[in-house]
Amino acid sequence: MGLPPAARERLAGAQRTGTWTSALSTGAFAAIRAVGFEPVGQVMGSAVYQIWNVYDCRYSGADLLNRGAPARTVLYGLDGYDAARRSALERLTAECAALGGDGVVAAELTVAPFPTDPSYLEFKVIGTAVRARGPVRPKRPFTCHLDGQGFAKLVSNGWIPVELLVGMARGVTHDTFLTNVQSNSWSNGEVEGWSSLVQGARSSSRRRLAQLVRSRGGDGVILAAGSLVVRETACWRTVDQRDHVADSTMIGTSVAAFHRAPAEPRTLAVLPLGRRSDRLRARLAAVESSPYGDPLERTRIVEELRGLGQQG
Repeated sequence: MGLPPAARERLAGAQRTGTWTSALSTGAFAAIRAVGFEPVGQVMGSAVYQIWNVYDCRYSGADLLNRGAPARTVLYGLDGYDAARRSALERLTAECAALGGDGVVAAELTVAPFPTDPSYLEFKVIGTAVRARGPVRPKRPFTCHLDGQGFAKLVSNGWIPVELLVGMARGVTHDTFLTNVQSNSWSNGEVEGWSSLVQGARSSSRRRLAQLVRSRGGDGVILAAGSLVVRETACWRTVDQRDHVADSTMIGTSVAAFHRAPAEPRTLAVLPLGRRSDRLRARLAAVESSPYGDPLERTRIVEELRGLGQQG
């Protein structure tokens, strides 16, 4: 996917001046450099999509014959949202590649209604492109939500981010007679239809995220955020009856393991050379020569020297 004209102009200006921008903190900048990467510039990808909120509870009036029938949850995949996410991410990685970057860290995905028409949604991803200082380059730029410190910890432990992914699913359930009785009861109790709704929506979005991880070649996923939005709406299959709709979203970064050399030891054992008695006598001389010498410290050193005798 080609870059929009505004993006090409912005990147050309950055390449002419040779300067780069980022939203990294000082600590994040230092952490990224510590694992062999350099920031090369802030990058962005966006896409405006028309998303139709189509769903069907598939209610057939069966509970008129069996008033104790539980509500049935109908699950939908939100392919339009996934297509919009991919478009925004492809433009983000295209900007990263244009700057010579190997990946994007601290990528933040937002979805918001388009200002002039709320039936359209803008999918926007902003992050900082980074480039490895070594000769090894990934086949395509990676994207991840991890900040600089999180990215550095991941790489130092033998993992590399692959792609920022979003698993989305929608569940729809009709408010049956049983649902209405349970939700309007004066006693504490579970509303079975609504429990099934939220459990089904969450499970479906998690399955979708896991499928995306496998299809992109990841070994696992680090979750960034999850949300569940439930709303009530009129049922178009019946008159004066209601449905409940739950939209579940799981955002995370898929990661893959890579082979690396054994980590250097983080601590260094130091064995002092020389006789301990000689070091104690030097410390004793320093205490006695100082006007601020501690008498208790002098006494402790003298007693330790006596205890060493000829063994020190």
